[in-house]
Amino acid sequence: MSTLDLAPSPSDLRSLAEQSNAWPFEQAKAIVARLKKKPKDEVLFETGYGPSGLPHIGTFGEVARTTMVRHAFRVLTDDKIKTRLLAFSDDMDGLRKVPDNVPNKEMLEKHLGKPLTTVPDPFGTHPSFGAHNNARLRAFLDTFEFDYEFASSTQYYKSGRFDATLLMMLERIDKVMAIMLPSLREERAASYSPFLPICPRTGAVLYVPISEHDVKAGTISYDDPETKDRVTLPVTGGHCKLQWKPDWAMRWAALGVDYEMAGKDLIDSVKLSGKICAALDGLPPEGFNYELFLDEKGQKISKSKGNGLTIDEWLRYASPESLSLFMYREPKSAKRLYFDVIPRNVDDYQQFLEGYPRQDARQQLANPVWHIHAGHPPKADMPVTFQLLLTLVSSSNAENAATLWGFIGRYRPGVTPQTHPKLDAMVGYAINYYRDFVAPTKQFRQPTDVERAALQDLRDALSQLPADASAEDIQNVVYEIGRREPFLDTKKAKDGKPGVSLDWFNMLYQVLLGQEKGPRFGSFVAVYGLANAVAMIDGALARSA
Repeated sequence: MSTLDLAPSPSDLRSLAEQSNAWPFEQAKAIVARLKKKPKDEVLFETGYGPSGLPHIGTFGEVARTTMVRHAFRVLTDDKIKTRLLAFSDDMDGLRKVPDNVPNKEMLEKHLGKPLTTVPDPFGTHPSFGAHNNARLRAFLDTFEFDYEFASSTQYYKSGRFDATLLMMLERIDKVMAIMLPSLREERAASYSPFLPICPRTGAVLYVPISEHDVKAGTISYDDPETKDRVTLPVTGGHCKLQWKPDWAMRWAALGVDYEMAGKDLIDSVKLSGKICAALDGLPPEGFNYELFLDEKGQKISKSKGNGLTIDEWLRYASPESLSLFMYREPKSAKRLYFDVIPRNVDDYQQFLEGYPRQDARQQLANPVWHIHAGHPPKADMPVTFQLLLTLVSSSNAENAATLWGFIGRYRPGVTPQTHPKLDAMVGYAINYYRDFVAPTKQFRQPTDVERAALQDLRDALSQLPADASAEDIQNVVYEIGRREPFLDTKKAKDGKPGVSLDWFNMLYQVLLGQEKGPRFGSFVAVYGLANAVAMIDGALARSA
């Protein structure tokens, strides 16, 4: 009987969760402690999105990770406290620069400074640029079936949802200024105000000195930078917005946000906003600062630059679950977010899934798939690995699914696209990945004389095996041929014989397939077919003759 048949009771699950050091539980415990100090009937989780550029995977990461913490909290509290997740878009921010990865850049240039929800959509599909990017975010979150509520800064400001807290900020302007000014350069501090008027004449968000704050009237006044006329606007109703740190704090206080995580580059901003939130009689939310994602050059990924991976790109090459695993892992460590991380995450996800039924309940709570699937991971059923599929495509130049399924069907009789739809999807991912990343960089290394001799011996040994030889039998032969200089390993193998270094296997992939590494060679040959493998070695020997 598997551990899936012995699911712990809710009380036992809660007890195990209280002892777990998995990071979502550690975060959830902080929220439980918060409620003991300030009880509430509902806990609000929030994620922020700046729609100045197209959504990238880092944006998704916040929602995925926050969802994991939310589920952990529900387990720790027996789901007796209502929770909500608010995906908040700062779409009232002014467009500061034109993103690199959008069309109609010249048109956008004419609208710099205006709130994103009043800037025309360069794609021509939505009422505004902000609406377009919001739609892209929501479509992706919906694809993952996240349980969330979408919130628009523009809508909240204009509907009056923030009015009471905005008036409180105006009333306590001196306290807010005392918090903000020490963090600003002298030049900016001289003209700083947390309130930014929306110019009635141009519609732009103005960064101008505020000449008067009238608490009684609930207004601010400024001099129009072009006409020099004195303009007075209410701070309510969407006539003004706040600078982003006071804005963040105002939102926490106005909505009663209990949890929000942020990038490591915002540590100081979180502290400042927390102080302002407290000045507005709010309790700053719990949360942690995650490390940033880096592109292939080690630079921070950016929505406006378009470096790193987009949401759609990852899903062209791999499953949503593999992306969730990438987000779960080591959130406080900087990680490269580039195409070469995809294969490992696809296969590691399957390994975690396959191992789950063999674990006890305590171990399962530390398994990433428990958090990815909210405590109910599906049954593992993936007969081949992603790396193996990639190698099959590469070895056979099979850029169509039918050819790959021919190999799979021979290796695993009865496995078809109909019986294994997820494997069918992975076949498509592998073909896309091969076309875009493997094929353009494929280079066959010439073998040395010693390597040629070893390959010839391997070819002869494989040709002597029966056509239905198992992957294990093939692997044993590969090991035996590799037990020679310069491939010997000082560590002995399990059978007591000399070990074989990775150099032997790396050579096989570099010479035979034109790639640096690959899956277990015996498994590959079993799927690819012994005759095909022998022909492949013959081809490599002919190329190097």
